[in-house]
Amino acid sequence: MKILADLMKKARPHFEKGGKWEKFYPIYEAKDTFLFTPDDCTTSAPHVRDPADFKRIMITVVIALLPCVFFGAYNVGYQAFKAQGVAASFGTCLLTGFTIILPIILVSYAVGGAWEVLFAVVRKHEINEGFLVTGILLPLTLPPTIPLWQVALGVSFGVVIGKEVFGGTGMNILNPALLGRAFIFFAYPSTISGDAVWTFTENNFLTSLLPWMAAFDSVHVDALTQATPLAIIAAGQVGGQAVELLASHGISWWDQVMGLTPGSIGETSLLAIAMGAILLFATRLGNWRIMFSMVLGLVGVSLLFNLFAGEERVALMSLPAHWHLVLGGFAFGLVFMATDPVSAANTNTGRWIYGAMIGVLVGIIRIVNPAYVEGTMLAILFMNVFAPLIDYLVIQANVRRRKARYEG
Repeated sequence: MKILADLMKKARPHFEKGGKWEKFYPIYEAKDTFLFTPDDCTTSAPHVRDPADFKRIMITVVIALLPCVFFGAYNVGYQAFKAQGVAASFGTCLLTGFTIILPIILVSYAVGGAWEVLFAVVRKHEINEGFLVTGILLPLTLPPTIPLWQVALGVSFGVVIGKEVFGGTGMNILNPALLGRAFIFFAYPSTISGDAVWTFTENNFLTSLLPWMAAFDSVHVDALTQATPLAIIAAGQVGGQAVELLASHGISWWDQVMGLTPGSIGETSLLAIAMGAILLFATRLGNWRIMFSMVLGLVGVSLLFNLFAGEERVALMSLPAHWHLVLGGFAFGLVFMATDPVSAANTNTGRWIYGAMIGVLVGIIRIVNPAYVEGTMLAILFMNVFAPLIDYLVIQANVRRRKARYEG
């Protein structure tokens, strides 16, 4: 590492002001700070000595997402073999799944990273490590069959429109990864929702690059369609019981906890998500108030709808609260999306309100609008918009209370 450090130090003058590659300083700075701890320090008070800088925070979040990445890869391979009635080993399922999801992740990082570098060079500021998280979050919210060009469009929309037009990392009011997914959902709904999202083809990107992968082509079938559990309930007859509908398709509550079920790449396994949540709790990067209030909000609204479930009501009204918590992308959004420190509320009271409203909206969207059975994405984006207003009202209420005490 000392040799590499010396090379970086020797090249530094060429990228600093007056150097022949001055305009590319953000690229140099990004590599330097990624490989080594920056030696910059403040020149005036206050001085804070803390090892948790922005780079380490982002890398910690990426590490928290790794269980979802690995389990997502395994589940994709498992579902492919299951469709053919083949009992494949753990390693075979995992490797097969990675041949499908790795191109999606690489495209997300390559295209999104290119936009980050372009804006950093034009604006002459450092490349923010925030994209390390955005680049992996978006692929994990997508189905494994999403076309790569749509991934490129989605991440471009999320980075450029969702973040850079507002001034970059820390200035955005919406979560960039969720905004990119919303763009794909509304622009190309047939490739991100419905039964066909689990339809595989024999054309595999990695096979063309790695010939030895050809042995796994047989798992990519052309005629497999599988509905997600929420879609199964939404398609049920009026007056049907949600749990019975799922049982008739061989779906149990424990299946949803484990995650061996159709769904977006990283959103199916509650256990994998919980592993990431534990790390975020341990490092204090995930706000427990938002998570807990989201659960309370969804549980409360689902219990309310359960009271009105009946023979003339949609089946989703009968879905118990503990099922809502493990279906769809709720758990993933709870841990990794809603707690985004930039787009979420920042006051403690505001976090309770913000999280509870997301949970309530998820339940309402799922049950009242069966045409769109997954409400987590829209609920979080909607509350992202209102987060600044919530904080403002909370602060103003606090000011009024203090003023009343002072005047009294």
